[in-house]
Formats: sequence, structure tokens, C-alpha cells
Amino acid sequence: MRKLKLIWDFRGPAAKKTAEHHLIHLKEYIEIEKLDIEITGIETLSDMHSLAFLVVEESKMKPIRDALKPHRGQVYQG
Repeated sequence: MRKLKLIWDFRGPAAKKTAEHHLIHLKEYIEIEKLDIEITGIETLSDMHSLAFLVVEESKMKPIRDALKPHRGQVYQG
């Protein structure tokens, strides 16, 4: 089963803190909705660009995408 990485980008001097905070909300959503999502996290790409993400099976992506409105997505390699 192909997995997709849903990504929320944050830019600016507070990007890392914002991504960390957003990840809290993503984890809360996963818990409330009782989703089987184990891969989440943040990545710091530079001092001014960080992102929060979660990885979901492609077949279960659409309702999560529609509810959480990620900025972008990509095929998960991992």
C-alpha cells in the first residue's frame, strides 16, 4: 500500500516553534478520530522554514486531507 506524506509548511523566524505547535494539533486530531497513524513529525529545512507532517495510507488520505487542509503532499519514502 502506497503511503503519502501530508505536509504543512511554516516560514519565518518562528517557523520551528509553529511547526512544533501544529504537530500537537495533528496528534490531537489523530487521537480524537482514532486513526491508525504512527508516523508524524517536524523537519527544519532552514532557520526560516520548518514543516509538520503526518504519513497516511493513500486509500485513507482524502477525508484527512479535506479535514486538515495540508499545504502539499508527496509520496512517502521510508
